Amino acid sequence: MTDTRGPTAPEETGAAAGADKPAQPYQPPQAYTAPAGPGAPRGGGAPATQRKPRTPVRTTPRTRKARLRVAKADPWSVMKVSFLLSIALGICTIVAAAVLWMVMDAMGVFSTVGGTISEATGSNEGNGFDLQAFMSLPRVLIFTSVIAVIDVVLATALATLGAFIYNLSAGFVGGVELTLAEDE
Repeated sequence: MTDTRGPTAPEETGAAAGADKPAQPYQPPQAYTAPAGPGAPRGGGAPATQRKPRTPVRTTPRTRKARLRVAKADPWSVMKVSFLLSIALGICTIVAAAVLWMVMDAMGVFSTVGGTISEATGSNEGNGFDLQAFMSLPRVLIFTSVIAVIDVVLATALATLGAFIYNLSAGFVGGVELTLAEDE
């Protein structure tokens, strides 16, 4: 049989011929040279069998991002959430009106302005317009409560109607696209 691979290296011929060198498994050429000094692999000047660890290219953590599309808003869930948020806004409005009235009353705004208005609108026979009786705390809280209830009904209805309109327009244009990023 004839060998058609061409001339062979002297190491291969010696190992195949049974020379003084024992046969060793094939070692691919190393990309790095053998390290020198303490901690270097043993074996003299033989090529290193361990590679140096690669240094990472990126030192900051990579943020994952996802592009999502809001294709549909459920009107029932929108109605529930808007109802709860408008209830909270109504309660905040009533509390803010009560606190504001108490601060203004403690500062004497109603008595000062009421005296000026009653002098301007009064005649010799009557006292004129009484602002303090008209702007009493119970009357202000009742008015604010009526406004808050109207706000709850309107905000809930408008948010639900907005969900229906969004669903119709999202059917035509595909909806709103969001890019979400993971925070690490």
